[in-house]
Amino acid sequence: MELDPEPDLQAFRRKARAWIAEFAPPGVDGPGHPAWPEWERRLLEARLVCPQWPGEAGGRGWGGAQLAVFEEECHRAGLPRLTRGVGESIVGPSLIVHGTAGQRARLLPRIVQGRDRHCLGFSEPGHGSDLAGVETLGEVAGDEIVVTGRKTWTAGADRATHVFVLCRTRPDARPHRDLSAVLLPMGGGGVEVRPLRQMSGATGFFEVRLERTRATLADVIGGLGGGWRVAMTALAFERGGRAAVEHLAHERELWGLIETARRSGRSRDPLVRQQLAWAYAQVQLMRIQGIRRLAQMAVKQEPGAEASMTKLFSSEYHRRFGEIAVDVVGADALVRPDGDGYATDRWQDVFLSGRAETIASGTSEILRDVIAERALGLPGDGSHEDPCLHHPVEEEAPKGRR
Repeated sequence: MELDPEPDLQAFRRKARAWIAEFAPPGVDGPGHPAWPEWERRLLEARLVCPQWPGEAGGRGWGGAQLAVFEEECHRAGLPRLTRGVGESIVGPSLIVHGTAGQRARLLPRIVQGRDRHCLGFSEPGHGSDLAGVETLGEVAGDEIVVTGRKTWTAGADRATHVFVLCRTRPDARPHRDLSAVLLPMGGGGVEVRPLRQMSGATGFFEVRLERTRATLADVIGGLGGGWRVAMTALAFERGGRAAVEHLAHERELWGLIETARRSGRSRDPLVRQQLAWAYAQVQLMRIQGIRRLAQMAVKQEPGAEASMTKLFSSEYHRRFGEIAVDVVGADALVRPDGDGYATDRWQDVFLSGRAETIASGTSEILRDVIAERALGLPGDGSHEDPCLHHPVEEEAPKGRR
């Protein structure tokens, strides 16, 4: 059931549904499908890649509500919405807000076309949840910036052409005023990428070592010393941008587990039924949160501190859902399938990877502090002495792990 808050949004949904029905190739389900290149071409021609970006940036100027509706309609049709990952959700918005006209003209079309692929280099060993503690150094040398340091928990570094790095460039400035955001090429010299194996056996995260890696000053976003504002924009869009459609993937996954329980006969167990009912209720709460976010976006309200609530709810739910999944499977969940390396099946992977979700992109403990202090206005614990932390949200210290 769609609960679009505005008549205009209802009309937009009808148009989106009709366009998908007319132009989507049948059966396309992901990049590996033979029809995927045609689906990508049609989306690009219709300016439906990064459609939330302004028209001059290659998009359609959609608001967040329209983007959420389009994603819902793609989901309804069993289609993937073509996205450009970190480039679309973080680097692009940062460029649109903080970049120069020249940077926007040069870099945004490359993201839309898929020529540049980005990963995010914010977290460091020992400084995952405290971006003010970044130690990576950026030395200005003529018209270049030379960066040395280590970044960790970097998703997609093996496929990226550029890493969006936060580094220190003004050591004599206050901790939150000496940071700069730089787009560094991954294919140049001085970049080493090392996979980090997780307990699920996956290697989706990487450590990136930078040894005098060079970029031009034209690739510094927000100017030297302007990295704090850029980081705030990046994290706000990362946490809040998908809140309206967060429930879709969880809903699909839940019905998959329900089908597993039915096939095995476990759905007749009263305890299993109770656990699945709990999961269903949580997904519906996420859907209602999404509707609330949709209404906010319909009136152009950007994501703020309350976006942390969505992330906290989702990650805590998914951790518990993994536990329910292995309970439903039963003793078979204790045995890994045959395969190279550390093979896991679908529900084992959900269980193991769910543990990390309460750490990545903001630990649950830190997000609870963010919600208490910034959304509810409760007094802090006295540990935040820097006055930057008491400015409006875009100036506050990011406590989310990257």
